[in-house]
Amino acid sequence: MRIPSSSTLSRRRLLALGGVSLALAHFPKAASAAAARDPRLVVIVLRGALDGLSAVAPIGDPDYAALRGSLALSPIGDKPALPLDGFFALNPAMPVFARLYKEGKASVVHAVATSYRERSHFDGQDVLESGFAGPGHTESGWLNRAVFALQSSEPARRRGLGVGAAPPLVMRGPAPALGWAPQVLPPAGEDLAQRVLDLYTHSDPTLAAALRAGLDADRIATSGGLTGDMAKSRGGMDQPNGMRQAAMGAARLLATPDGPRVAALAFDGWDTHANENGLLATRLTGLDGALEEFEKGLGEAWKDTAVVAITEFGRTARVNGTGGTDHGTASVAFLAGGAVKGARVIADWPGLKTSRLFQERDLAPTHDLRAVLKGLLTEQFGLTAQALAEKAFPDSAGVAPMQGLIAG
Repeated sequence: MRIPSSSTLSRRRLLALGGVSLALAHFPKAASAAAARDPRLVVIVLRGALDGLSAVAPIGDPDYAALRGSLALSPIGDKPALPLDGFFALNPAMPVFARLYKEGKASVVHAVATSYRERSHFDGQDVLESGFAGPGHTESGWLNRAVFALQSSEPARRRGLGVGAAPPLVMRGPAPALGWAPQVLPPAGEDLAQRVLDLYTHSDPTLAAALRAGLDADRIATSGGLTGDMAKSRGGMDQPNGMRQAAMGAARLLATPDGPRVAALAFDGWDTHANENGLLATRLTGLDGALEEFEKGLGEAWKDTAVVAITEFGRTARVNGTGGTDHGTASVAFLAGGAVKGARVIADWPGLKTSRLFQERDLAPTHDLRAVLKGLLTEQFGLTAQALAEKAFPDSAGVAPMQGLIAG
């Protein structure tokens, strides 16, 4: 992720990125099938390229076990894979997702990729988060532009939430975005915070509004026991405790009646060139824990929520010489939430024979990730096809939204 240099970030801009007024109106009901609900969408970016073949294994493919060697999952053994259907099985590090799948609240889209076909993390992440067909567009993200399109088509304003020290690119752009991150430095006392707020109220009202929003957001995110040592950073966004904590705070903000209705988080550390079995288990444990925190923290709002976890590209089908995999092409997208039409692995399976691999090395993509994301935006918020093709994902009119991702 590219972070602006300190020379380009004034104190006002820094606070504006971190929070806008909590007095902004909350999301109204969309004028579509979502009209009877209060929908929410959470986007989790898995930075580093998730190995989809190790996350959701095609154990029914006759070429899978030999191709994957030491990374192959098995339905038997000390750590058996968790069955999803007769063909696919889930990594054993994700028991929460497996439960949600059985309950009809989680699905997988397999052999999915963006339009990007090179293997640079930087460019791949730009494409994933910007929503453009190619790299080089880092001014705004598709989720923020989707929120902005909703604002322009509805009389009430809508906004999003970016979690992290800097908001993910996918949530940056023209639409107001609240920001929150677990504390790293000791928090200022209430008295000091109020004195600073009073000072800025008289000298810089814009800065005061942003500061007030940040303080309000932190109070909400840290309410209900996420205070003291629990409020302090418990690990980075590449560690299970850090992922859980980020999700816990985000869920509380999303659950408030006047809070945001879309959120973006970024979890790091998915670049598994070596020792993939151990590293990936840690990362998937964190993602699984984050899903559990969203389920618990959203409460009644969980039933109208969809969470999608996406990555910039997949990894090689074959194992390398250090027990890992290298940069590839297609991977998986995880969908979870009370609003999701679950218990499905959506896949037009390409096969794993060498002749069926992309460039004879990677899982071949058979689904466009933009179709998945368009489907979620359409069915959750009623975003129009024109807005999707022109605003959220420019020049993508030929990519139709995937239908049936949200329960009717």
